[in-house]
Amino acid sequence: MLLLLAPLVAVYQYVLEPVAPFTWFGLSFSLLDIAAALRTCVALRQLKEGFHARHVAKKQASKEVTIQEVEDRSFVRDATATLMVVFGGELMTAPALGIPSSFMISGTVPAFYTAIQALVNRLPAVPTPSLQTELPVSILDGFTRAMLLCNIIPPMIVNHSSQAISTSPWSLLLTSLVTANGGWFCVNLLSFLQPYALTLTTPPEFMAYGWTATDLWCAPLVTGLYALLTHAQPFWAEAHAATLGWWGSATDEKVEAVDPEYARALCAVVLATMFVTRTVKTFGTAQNKIGPVPGPKLKVQ
Repeated sequence: MLLLLAPLVAVYQYVLEPVAPFTWFGLSFSLLDIAAALRTCVALRQLKEGFHARHVAKKQASKEVTIQEVEDRSFVRDATATLMVVFGGELMTAPALGIPSSFMISGTVPAFYTAIQALVNRLPAVPTPSLQTELPVSILDGFTRAMLLCNIIPPMIVNHSSQAISTSPWSLLLTSLVTANGGWFCVNLLSFLQPYALTLTTPPEFMAYGWTATDLWCAPLVTGLYALLTHAQPFWAEAHAATLGWWGSATDEKVEAVDPEYARALCAVVLATMFVTRTVKTFGTAQNKIGPVPGPKLKVQ
């Protein structure tokens, strides 16, 4: 297994190297950071354009006065939506953990995402989501989401000053669930991506079977898998040994933790498989014959 993951570990090491021109100014943005930001901003624009087209078609077809009027979009609203997607979950969990949010310490990442959003807004057009366009970026989503769930969220817990939090598997899983999904929850709650005025609405997570959305449950699942393999907390080391025992692989020797880079690579494979499966299910050729399927919201990070 480790031999099969070695190429992915090498890919991660390459795409995480800081690149120019950012290094000229002492910034550590990598190719993966750039790809993640572009993916997020392009996806947001795709969603906004899709919502706009459907809303206009609905208003023209019904002529109902109760349907909201379309508002002229402002860049401030677009940038705010992007930053809310990126930092909204952290904004929820950081106060609960008693730690400062990253955007309160440095404005580099907010400025970076704002600049990328401005660039994407000026593009003449972006492709409409389809099987051909979404399938390749589903793999990218696996790599970028693995960074969030394996390298960004766990240190918030395992390095916490409170031992009760740093050793709690519940704190780890709950923080992963909220941090990964909180931003999208707020954006959808306030209708930031809709073409009309900000309006409170029910987020997809609170609708019927919203809990089945891949984005919702994959966060604690993958963070738990990473913690299990790397023994991030004492509980996970014991769980790793118990799991091997259930599979009949238990030995008298202490179970060794998996190297964090290999564990992250495995998590990226798991996530990419989930996202590719979702893409095929949502944009599959059989469904395209019937017509575009709205499907769940597109979440990237």
